Amino acid sequence: MSSPPPTEPEYEVVSLPCSRPLVWLGRGWWDLMRCPLPGLAHGLAAALFGGALIWLGRGHFWFLAGAFSGFLLVAPLLATGLYAISRSLAHGRQATLATALAAWRPRDARLVRFGLLLALAGTGWVLTSASLITRFAGAPVHSPLDFLRVVVLAGSDNHLFEAWLVLGSVLAAPIFASSVVAIPMLLDRPHGVLTAVTTSIAAALSNPAAMALWATIILALTLLGMATLMVGMVVVLPWLAHSSWHAYRDLVRTRPIGARR
Repeated sequence: MSSPPPTEPEYEVVSLPCSRPLVWLGRGWWDLMRCPLPGLAHGLAAALFGGALIWLGRGHFWFLAGAFSGFLLVAPLLATGLYAISRSLAHGRQATLATALAAWRPRDARLVRFGLLLALAGTGWVLTSASLITRFAGAPVHSPLDFLRVVVLAGSDNHLFEAWLVLGSVLAAPIFASSVVAIPMLLDRPHGVLTAVTTSIAAALSNPAAMALWATIILALTLLGMATLMVGMVVVLPWLAHSSWHAYRDLVRTRPIGARR
């Protein structure tokens, strides 16, 4: 008789204190300090790419908005190699730039499929945003200065900017929830995209306060990195990437099926 199949792990989402993201930041910073070269190389590449986008789209607001929306959505995917660094460090193994690059060996297409889903989500946001602004703005918006003058500084009688922010929050929330631990999980486990996404959503729903703080921290640090003409992204991107690995490891635990209650 053939032996029974091995017991597969069950994934258990953990509820954590709302201040837990601060622990993730501390652990992520420690990983970056222990193995700085791969992280800084990823951050430098992101900064150069972002700087190129700013230069190319400086006079074309919707191109710039679309490019940065895509950048924000795909950046966690591009940081996959840094999750591998944190995983190696957690297991006491030596981690190098080769460790990060090895995470991109074409073993399967799960990360590519997930990246395409994120890209589609970003395209949907840009198109929806453009439709809202085009329909209700008091003047055409063709450049970042136009957006600042016509939308942001339009005055108290025009609530277009507030509506734009609310729409962005409503659309961003499910994207954030479905991806917050999905990409590290795809790297770490052999499960499919659907399992990773549903686990990520469960983790977000089980920790609304912690996830709200984590999203705020990610947005604030990213905006800070961009405000320095992308120079700050050299450090911000790897710091957040390593921290995101620890968020995944904290939020999603494994236990044998036989240990179910």
